[in-house]
Amino acid sequence: MSLRLFLRFGLIAIGMVAGSLFLTPAPVVAGERPVYTGFLSNLAVNGYDPVAYFKEGRPVEGDSDHTLEYQGAEWRFVSSENRDAFRQNPEQYAPQYGGYCAWAVSQGYTAKGDPMNWRVVNGKLYLNYNTDIQMRWERDISGNIRSADQNWPQIIN
Repeated sequence: MSLRLFLRFGLIAIGMVAGSLFLTPAPVVAGERPVYTGFLSNLAVNGYDPVAYFKEGRPVEGDSDHTLEYQGAEWRFVSSENRDAFRQNPEQYAPQYGGYCAWAVSQGYTAKGDPMNWRVVNGKLYLNYNTDIQMRWERDISGNIRSADQNWPQIIN
């Protein structure tokens, strides 16, 4: 095989591998972070206000003027009232499994949680990777929550 042909196939192979890294969700290393913040960010819930899901029934972007640090991540809120409510009871408002995808955790691994793919169940906020995954999770919410609750301690430690 000529050097030119070798280089062409090598570059194609490298491009295919690199491209696949951006197209498929990679599991996050267990024990790495208790709150999902993305690769180049320290924002929990992508900067959305976790309290708004309960008060307004929808995702609302938080404001950088109303933040607090919790579990190593920056949380943003639409108001100081929401920030203070979270501060007083973060377990009530923070998404389950640190904002990682609830379906992924039920399967024993982690993937990003998308603030647009959410559901409040029994007073707790759950995020999922995307709409398709959320529909899969919703087929057996209680069973998936049970599995995720069992898996989460091993995943995070």
